Amino acid sequence: MRSAGAIDGVVAAGDHPRAWRRCTYLEAVNLALLRALERDERVVLLGEDIGFGGAFRATSGLLDRFGSKRVIDTPLAETAIVGAAIGMAVAGLRPIVELQFADFVSCAYDQLVTEAAKLHYRFGIPVPLVVRAPAGAGVGAGPFHSQSPEGILAHVPGLKVVCPGTVQDAHDLLLAALEDPNPVLFFEHKRLYRSLRGMVRPGLAAGQLGQALIRRPGDDVTVVTYGGTVPTCLEAAEALAADGISVEVVDLRTVSPLDMTTVAGSVRRTGRAVIVHEDNLSHGVGAEVAARLADQEFFALDGPILRVAAPDCPVPFAAGLETAYLPDTSRISEAVRQCSST
Repeated sequence: MRSAGAIDGVVAAGDHPRAWRRCTYLEAVNLALLRALERDERVVLLGEDIGFGGAFRATSGLLDRFGSKRVIDTPLAETAIVGAAIGMAVAGLRPIVELQFADFVSCAYDQLVTEAAKLHYRFGIPVPLVVRAPAGAGVGAGPFHSQSPEGILAHVPGLKVVCPGTVQDAHDLLLAALEDPNPVLFFEHKRLYRSLRGMVRPGLAAGQLGQALIRRPGDDVTVVTYGGTVPTCLEAAEALAADGISVEVVDLRTVSPLDMTTVAGSVRRTGRAVIVHEDNLSHGVGAEVAARLADQEFFALDGPILRVAAPDCPVPFAAGLETAYLPDTSRISEAVRQCSST
């Protein structure tokens, strides 16, 4: 294993900029962890190989700076890692768990769903636990390392589920998740780790969970999305603008809780809605958003609500099949055109 340090441009130990900086999505996550550890002694990190930076080097440099009592390498046992972190949270610490891949959240399902999500209801105690996990496809990792499980976890009362789709949100929403007294699942899209660059503000400002943002204003069609498909939807909106179709892109950012106020307000302005996500089509976040729009904004709609998502099958290994599996600008643009023509 390579030693910890500034790997692939990740923030090195001691590098704590106080000015706006341009960085990758991965660097933004690393910077948020650095700032969280520095400002609060209750924060501890747990995960497999995180002392060496983790599977994607998100924790690079942190062991050297904060030591093994706060950056804790664990056995290969997600059940035990999350179970231990729940105990830490109940005891007053602020644990942040890293799962090497979001797919492995199923190994800790009982701890998350039966314990973490229910402890406040049962005993009236907070469970300030954050579970980080690289999610999504697009890197050729196949069906066991490419899943998007946010819809499954969003179904569980007592859990919050965050899916940042920008560099700023990868930083700010992680700090916000850490400040929340509830257990939070924080799904980082692995395709964005090194492909997406942006600005991160100075200081320790945090985002707000449960608040969607309009990433691009428009008049003709509302596109609702989150996570890894945010940049793709913005690219599609840019291309459609050249053809005279004005697309408003709404980034949910947090899929549980859902900010339907922002979504509904946008749909009332445009009269049309297309929902885009990488998760499988059936029983996903898009289905929930569509159902709520149909319930609450039926008379504001000028056409059917359309969805663009992955098919209901495992993520393929083959590069060509994986590309066809994922929502791309072509599929999104086609849905928007269809929606705007009704």
